[in-house]
Amino acid sequence: MATAAAGAPAPKAGGNKKLIIILAAVLVLVLAGGAALLLMKKKASAEDGDDADAAPAPAVHAKKESGKPPVFVPLDPFTVNLTDKEVDRFAQVGVTLQVDDEKVAEEIKKYLPAIRSNVLMVLSHKSSTELLTVEGKEKLAREIMRESVRPMGIELDDDDDDDAQPATGDAPPKKKKKKKRRNVESPVTQVLFSQFIVQ
Repeated sequence: MATAAAGAPAPKAGGNKKLIIILAAVLVLVLAGGAALLLMKKKASAEDGDDADAAPAPAVHAKKESGKPPVFVPLDPFTVNLTDKEVDRFAQVGVTLQVDDEKVAEEIKKYLPAIRSNVLMVLSHKSSTELLTVEGKEKLAREIMRESVRPMGIELDDDDDDDAQPATGDAPPKKKKKKKRRNVESPVTQVLFSQFIVQ
């Protein structure tokens, strides 16, 4: 009897271990299934456009492969005189173009002289008051993006409404007629400033 009593607890302890392992496996499966269901629901609502919290992703980033880091193409710093009338002012701006892959980076490097010329033209038509505001820097980044792909034969739409002519007298401002272009994806996904000095 003493040997039977001593042998009984050993099988019970092994059964507890098996029970814990089975419960842990079931819990992992339930959590994985719940996570998969949640992801499928989010994907379905994003496709239907029902997800009000999610902002629509720009078309530029849609083709980017996940897990692949972006490629950066730094341009030499630009130094230009600004259009300020009262005082001679200049800007020194460092620009880096972000692209999705090395192939696009190599293509951009072929057109660097034309790209630099276009960016210099954009910068030389700016005043210090335009460049010192956040909105001015954001507008400059959009203009640089547009001008950096133009030598490659890519025409991006200018989304700015600043093309309106100033009003003279009582006449309303005249807007330039924009040519309708098809929606084109830019190979440059972002314009980054590595240096920005206005003096």
